[in-house]
Amino acid sequence: MESVNSQDENVARRNIFVLTAAQALGAASPPIIVSLGGLVGQSLAPTPTLATLPVSVYNLGLAIGTLPAAYFMRRLGRRRAYLLGTLFGLAAGLIAAFGISTLSFILFCAGTFTAGFYAAYVQSYRFAATDMATGDLRAKAISWVMVGGLTAAVIGPQLVIWTRDTIPGTAFAGSFLSQAVLAVLAMPVLFLLRVPKPKSTNAIQSDSGRGVLQILRNPRFMLSVVAGVVSYGLMTFVMTAAPLAMVGHGHSVDHAALGIQWHVLAMFAPSFVTGYLITWFGKERVTATGLLLIAVSGAIALSGFHLAHFWLSLIVLGIGWNFGFIGATAMVADAHSPAERNKAQGANDFMVFGVVAAASFFSGNLLYASGWETINWLIFPAVAFVLVPLVWRSASVKRADSPN
Repeated sequence: MESVNSQDENVARRNIFVLTAAQALGAASPPIIVSLGGLVGQSLAPTPTLATLPVSVYNLGLAIGTLPAAYFMRRLGRRRAYLLGTLFGLAAGLIAAFGISTLSFILFCAGTFTAGFYAAYVQSYRFAATDMATGDLRAKAISWVMVGGLTAAVIGPQLVIWTRDTIPGTAFAGSFLSQAVLAVLAMPVLFLLRVPKPKSTNAIQSDSGRGVLQILRNPRFMLSVVAGVVSYGLMTFVMTAAPLAMVGHGHSVDHAALGIQWHVLAMFAPSFVTGYLITWFGKERVTATGLLLIAVSGAIALSGFHLAHFWLSLIVLGIGWNFGFIGATAMVADAHSPAERNKAQGANDFMVFGVVAAASFFSGNLLYASGWETINWLIFPAVAFVLVPLVWRSASVKRADSPN
């Protein structure tokens, strides 16, 4: 039995390495979309209020794609489903680039929407890392895979800078073609993933655990979901508007892209230690700390419009997202049984990214209607909404763990 457990742990560690590499390639696409989606939208959209629609439909595609992604992972297994996901990534880059070259706002939005389907698979890499991990390795596995996003934070924005003018007369089309190339490069990496074969239909039906509605009625699971929704929703809400706000306050497109790069670096760099922090202090405390940092980022953004204010607020926002979202993900991973894995994780991601899609669309409209300050003022009530029950939950866990 010990040798079997040791073998499973070795496979788990190998999968973590593979998924980290896949994350580095797959997670490089969102920074391209976030950096350029609003700017391309501004030039192609029929009205300025629709400028951030390409980013919004990306998040909408992500939200919608979570449920079929969960279905295919359950039926085909993780590896085959992930390879299917890369095809969406390839198609997304080609469609978006074609939309730019033909000056078609609808086609460009179709490309970013398709990119959301690819992202639905990429987002589940963090859960896949826990499939064969046990004990403390589970929380660390999520954190380690998210380290791949650190490389993505460099790749995505730099590709924007290097490739935005590679096609003469069609600015930014080359950046979206590079997005397609990233998906192709992820294919051989994902071939290396080793996962258990999917169960037969009869086995799935006989060992499926609770239904989705029963899982959602669990207060512990729902608190985990809400914490993830607020962490990711606020980050997207602010990040979507940030490039437009920076350019609108006199900063260059390159400065906006670099601001997003620093932000994404801050999103993933803490992953080297987040897993250990969760082990030492608990999932709830780390998540609460992340939410507080998101509030601090809003305070920094409200203090001025210099480049330093934008960049520093985005950096703190990224760190806050890391603690909040990884902590919430670890909470979700512990709130369901192995048999309920795909249903629970699919429901979680559907709710998280559904709110994210709405937040990104609302962000663009609010930026034009009320300005950058209003966007940052709205951070504080949202943080307070989830922080109170989260602190209560953390105190309850501490009391339960303390000796009598």
